[in-house]
Amino acid sequence: MTRRYWNIQLEEMIKAGVHFGHGTKKWNPRMAPYILTKRKGRHITNLTRTARFLSEACDLLFDASSRRKQFLLVGTKIIATDLVASAAIRARCHYVNKKWLGGMSTNWSTTKTRLQKFRDLRAEQKRGRFNRLPKRDAAMLKRQLSHLQRYLGGIKYMTGVPDIVIILDQHEEYTALRECITLGIPTICLIDTNCDPDLADLSIPANDDARASIRFILKKLISAICEGRSSYIRNC
Repeated sequence: MTRRYWNIQLEEMIKAGVHFGHGTKKWNPRMAPYILTKRKGRHITNLTRTARFLSEACDLLFDASSRRKQFLLVGTKIIATDLVASAAIRARCHYVNKKWLGGMSTNWSTTKTRLQKFRDLRAEQKRGRFNRLPKRDAAMLKRQLSHLQRYLGGIKYMTGVPDIVIILDQHEEYTALRECITLGIPTICLIDTNCDPDLADLSIPANDDARASIRFILKKLISAICEGRSSYIRNC
């Protein structure tokens, strides 16, 4: 794996609140190696370890991106939905930022059918077919299209299960994580002090409840993907 310098600064992480964990009563004992101390009833994450694992994740994503691998970014918390969409679009990744539909990966044949329906409805709308239908029928199709856009809009160009899945909240996206484990899809997971670090292939200990923390982690991961894509283009 390529080792690169990702400019992960301790001061930036502290400013973003990456080190703040959950209350000490809500912790997972398996997170003990990643916890530095307690402060006012709250665990504090060891940022030295955060920097190490974030750097490893960036290396992995850079190498995978330079080999044209496909990524799926999953984060459905309200505070992060726009961050997920903008980051994924910037790096040309697929994304889920509203709700993970059960079986989205493990039942790919059904997901593929839904995606085709989504594409067909979009094409019909662009051709103006909705305007030629009775109002009731047009309204029904518009509702279907809106629903599909909400839940499948971020994966509309996905043609198969992704090579790597990036998960921003282990608890919130547990179903997605379990599906990845079932299929053997490598995962990079943001883990707060109430998470299980052993579930993901590569875990990054960090605050998953603060927008600034999520933005900081995302920025580094997405930069690695973008640099990997640029490296592929230069080497063509």
